Amino acid sequence: MTAMAADVPYFDTSYLVRLYLRDHGFEAVRERAGSAASIASAWHAQAEITAALHRSFREGRLQQSVYLRALDQFVSESNDGLFVWLPLTDPVQQRVERFFQSAPANVFLRAADALHLACAAEHGYGEVYSHDRHFLAAAPLFGLRGVNVIGPEAR
Repeated sequence: MTAMAADVPYFDTSYLVRLYLRDHGFEAVRERAGSAASIASAWHAQAEITAALHRSFREGRLQQSVYLRALDQFVSESNDGLFVWLPLTDPVQQRVERFFQSAPANVFLRAADALHLACAAEHGYGEVYSHDRHFLAAAPLFGLRGVNVIGPEAR
C-alpha cells in the first residue's frame, strides 16, 4: 500500500455525497472524513456527486438554493484540495476488463462501481469505504476490504 493510501481514505460516491446531503448515516461518514486531511476517490466520482446533488434537487428533497450551496461547497472543497481525484488510467480499465471476464454470473456490479474498485486497487488501497451492498460484496474480488461505518442499508 502506498503511503498516501495508508493516510487518505478512499470513499465511493455513496459516501462522498453524504458529506453534502443528510442521507442515512451521514453523521458517521462525516466523522470518518473528519479524521483525515483529505479523501481519495476515482476521477469520475466528481460527475457522480454533481449528478447525485442534482437528483436530490430534481426529486424535491433539496430546494434550489440549498442545492446550489451544496454544489458550490463541493466545487470549493475540491478546488481547495480536500479530495484527491485518482486518475482512471489504462491499467484501471484493464483491471475492470479482467474482472468482468472472470466474474461469476451472480456478481452484480455497475460499471461506475467497478471503476471505483479497480482505481482503488491500482492506486494501492487495501480498503474502501461505501454504503452500497453490491460494491461492498465485490470489493474482495478486487483484493480490497470494504468498510461501511454506517451499518446495514436502511431499505
